[in-house]
Amino acid sequence: MRNEDVALFESKGVSKSMLLCRRAFAGSTSLAILSVWLYRCFYFVYDYQSHAHALVWIGMFAAEVWFGLCWLLTQASRWNLIYRRTFKDKLSYRHEKELPGIDIFGCTADPTIEPPIMVINTVLSVMAYDYPSEKLSVYLSDDGGSDITFYVLTLASTFAKHWIPYCKKYKLETPCPAAYFSNSAPPTPASEDWASIRELYEEMKNRIQSVTELGGISKELRLEHNGFTGWESFSSPRDHDTILHILIGVSSSREVKGVDGCALPNLIYLAREKRPQHPHNFKAGAINSLIRVSEQMSNGPVILTLDCDMYSNSTRSLRDALCFFMDEEKGYEIAFVQFPQSFENVTRNDIYGSSLRTDMEVDFHGMDGFGGSMYIGTGCFHRRDTLCGRVFSKSQRDRGFWRKGNDNQYFIETAYDLEERLKDLASCTFEKDTQWGTEMGLKYGCAVEDVITGLSIQCNGWKSVYYNPERKGFLGLAPTSLHPTLVQHKRWSEGDLQILLSKYNPASYGFRRIHPGLIMGYYVYILWAPSSLPTLYYCIIPSLHLLIGNSLFPQISSLWIIPYAYIIFSAYAYSLAEFLWSGGTFLAWWNDQRMWLYKRTSSYFFALVDTISRLVKYSSTTFTITSKVADQDAYQRYEQDIMDFETPSPMITILVTLAMLNLFCLAGLAKQLLVDFSRTLETMILQIIQNFFLVVINLPLYEALFERKDKGKVPSSVTVKSVFLALLACACFTFLH
Repeated sequence: MRNEDVALFESKGVSKSMLLCRRAFAGSTSLAILSVWLYRCFYFVYDYQSHAHALVWIGMFAAEVWFGLCWLLTQASRWNLIYRRTFKDKLSYRHEKELPGIDIFGCTADPTIEPPIMVINTVLSVMAYDYPSEKLSVYLSDDGGSDITFYVLTLASTFAKHWIPYCKKYKLETPCPAAYFSNSAPPTPASEDWASIRELYEEMKNRIQSVTELGGISKELRLEHNGFTGWESFSSPRDHDTILHILIGVSSSREVKGVDGCALPNLIYLAREKRPQHPHNFKAGAINSLIRVSEQMSNGPVILTLDCDMYSNSTRSLRDALCFFMDEEKGYEIAFVQFPQSFENVTRNDIYGSSLRTDMEVDFHGMDGFGGSMYIGTGCFHRRDTLCGRVFSKSQRDRGFWRKGNDNQYFIETAYDLEERLKDLASCTFEKDTQWGTEMGLKYGCAVEDVITGLSIQCNGWKSVYYNPERKGFLGLAPTSLHPTLVQHKRWSEGDLQILLSKYNPASYGFRRIHPGLIMGYYVYILWAPSSLPTLYYCIIPSLHLLIGNSLFPQISSLWIIPYAYIIFSAYAYSLAEFLWSGGTFLAWWNDQRMWLYKRTSSYFFALVDTISRLVKYSSTTFTITSKVADQDAYQRYEQDIMDFETPSPMITILVTLAMLNLFCLAGLAKQLLVDFSRTLETMILQIIQNFFLVVINLPLYEALFERKDKGKVPSSVTVKSVFLALLACACFTFLH
C-alpha cells in the first residue's frame, strides 16, 4: 500500500458504477455491431441483384466493418480512466531548497500569422512563474529569423523587470499580462500599482504594434541594441546565419535584476542557421537546437515545451509537474507530464469543435490509465535525459536526477564569448552524421513530431502522466474560422498517417513495449486519414441510391433493423451524455458532430491524398502554420457562433458539393414519397433518416449558400462549382441505373 503521507500526487479512477455502465454499453453495442456485420454477410449471399449491386453491398460492408473496428478502438481508453491530484505543499515542505532548474522552450516561426504581442505575452507569462527566478531559463526559438520578433523580445525583457516583481508581490494566478489586464477594473489589493504597470504594458504594446504595422525595424531602433548585428548578413528566413543572443542572465555581463532588486529568469533568443540546400526539419529541428544550446547554458533537468500561442494560465504549473517527477515512489519512471491543450477564446457552443472536449476530458485520461497520454507538442514537461534518448532501466533508478546541475563554467565567460561559442550548436550542418532526429531529441520525418517522439519515449520503457487540473495550466488561441480549423486537422491527420506507415507504427514498434490499451489509444488518432474513405462512401452512396429507390438497409418490418436502430440511438445518446458530463452543452455537442463530419470528409481526405502523393514522389512534406490572426468581422461572426466559409479552398468545395448532393437526393426522395409513400418508407426508412440527418447537420452551410450576405458566406465560385458537380453526380448515377 502506498504511503499517502509521502506521495506528492495521487491517482484515482472513475467510480465502479460508472465503469460498469461504460462496459455494459460497450458490450451491448459490440453485439449490435456484430449483428450488422452478420446482416451484410447473410444478405450478400442470398439477396444480390447484379454485379454492380454486389459491389455496392461490399462497399457498405467494408465501411461498416471499418466503423465498427474504429469504435472498438475508442473503447479501450474508456475502460481505465485515471485522474491525478498533486500536493504542492508537500513538495515545498520537502524539496524547496533543491528544486531543479527548468528550461522553457517557446517556438515561433512567422510574425505575420503569429502576432508578436501574442508571443511576448506567452514569454512573460512563463517568466512570472511562482518559482525561484535563478532556476528558470526561457528560450525563444524564432524560426522566421525576424528582427521584429527580436526587437519585441528586448521590449519584453525591459517590461519583465517590472512585471515579474509585481506578479510575485501580489501572488497573481494569471501571469499573462494580456489576460490579466483584460479585466475592466484593477483588482484589490493590487490597485495602487496596477495603473502604473498597465501604463508600461500599454506603452510596450503600442511600440510592438507600430513595428508590426511597419513590417520592419528602423535604423534608429536598431541602434538601441547591439543584438541587431546578427541581421547584417541576413538574406531571408530560409537563408541566414545563427543568431543567438542573451537578453537576461546566464552570464554576469547580462545579469539583469527586477525593480525590487531580485533576480530575473534567464532570457535567450535563438534563430538557428538555415540554408536552402539543408533540411531544417521544422519545429522538431528548432527544439533540438534549443536542447543543445540550453545544455551548455542552463542545463535544466526539466524542459517545458510550449507553442508561442499557449500562455501560462497558472503560476504554479511548474510545481504541479514537479510533484510527479520528484515523487519518491513513482517519479523515477515518469518521462513527461502532459497538460491539456485548452483555449481561452472558445465560445460556449464551440462552433468549430476546437476544444476537443472528448479527447482532452476522456480519451487522454484513458490513455493515462495504460501508461501515459501522448505528447502533443505544447504544455508538456520533460526530463531532459529522456528527450536525449535515455532508455529506462529499473536497475538504474535515478530518483535524484533533479539534483544534477550545470558543470559548465559559463559564468566566467562574457555574454558575447558564450554566444559565439555556442552558435555552432544551432548550425544547419551540426547534426550531420549524428543521432539527432533519430535516437536523440525530437524525431524527424513526420508532421506530428511530438506524437512520434512521445511514443518512442514510452517504448523506451518510460511512463508519462496526463495532468488536467481544474484551473487550466495553459491557454491558447483556437482558429476562429472554418478553413484554418480544417487546415490544422489536415496537418495533424497527415502526420498521424505518416506514423502508421513508418517504423513507428504502434502495432509493431510498441508490441510488448507498451500496454495494448495504449496502442489502441494511438490508433484512434493515426487512423483519422483512412477513415475519410468509408465516411465519404457512407455520405454519398446511400443518398444516391435514394434517387433510384434502391434500399441498402433492412426494411422497417425486418428484425435486422433492430441492431441498426440500437447503434444509432445508443451511440448518439452515449456521446451526448459523455459530452455533457465533461462540461459541454447540447449545442456544442451538435457542432462537434458537424465538425466530425467536416473533418472526415475534407481535412482527413486531403491528408490521405497528400500522403499518397508523397509516397509516389509527387510532392514533398510541408509544415503549415495555423494563422492566429483574424479580421474583426470574422471574429464577430465567431463570437456569434456563425460559421465562416469565406475561403474558396478545395476543402470548402468538397463540403459544399456533398451538402448539395444530399439536398438534391432529398428532393428526389420527396418525389418518390409522393408516388408511393408507404412502400418507400417501408423499404428505405434508414436511408431516409441518414439523408435527412446529413441535410439537417448542414443547415449552417445552406444558410451560407442561399441566405447570408456577409463576407462569411460561401464564395460564388465555390457555389457554382459545387452545384455543378453535385448535379453531374446525380445525373450520371441516375442515367447509369
